[in-house]
Amino acid sequence: MSTISIKFRRIQQEAALPARQSEHAAGYDVHACLAADLTIARGKITPVPTGLSVEIPPGYHISIRARSGMAVKYGLTPINTPGTIDADYRGEIFVPLINLGPADYTIKHGDRIAQLLLEKTYNIEWQEAELSETARGEGKFGSTGKR
Repeated sequence: MSTISIKFRRIQQEAALPARQSEHAAGYDVHACLAADLTIARGKITPVPTGLSVEIPPGYHISIRARSGMAVKYGLTPINTPGTIDADYRGEIFVPLINLGPADYTIKHGDRIAQLLLEKTYNIEWQEAELSETARGEGKFGSTGKR
């Protein structure tokens, strides 16, 4: 496994660094950085601050993804998952969480709220052309499901 250095700045001194929870985890759990508890009402979207900003090397981006335990147990997930942090963004990382669960949910300072994955960014050269045929063809949503 290769290592890439990511520069960061604590916007709030109490901010916790993202961390992997197991040796082979792909994502780094990111924590809420709050002065007071934050309740997300059922059906509502709330941006949650992390207290961190980062400098991502050119050619990479960070995606923000749900923590499966929070999604399954409480219905809490980033609204735009996966969210994207571009290499030229220098502001604080916020995670916009939506509460799809059956009840309001309270987040406390230090709670793990999402996971961050560093990913390679590719430049795309778009080429207009005739496309090759496939068995699926132009089948839309659910076209490969049960019949």
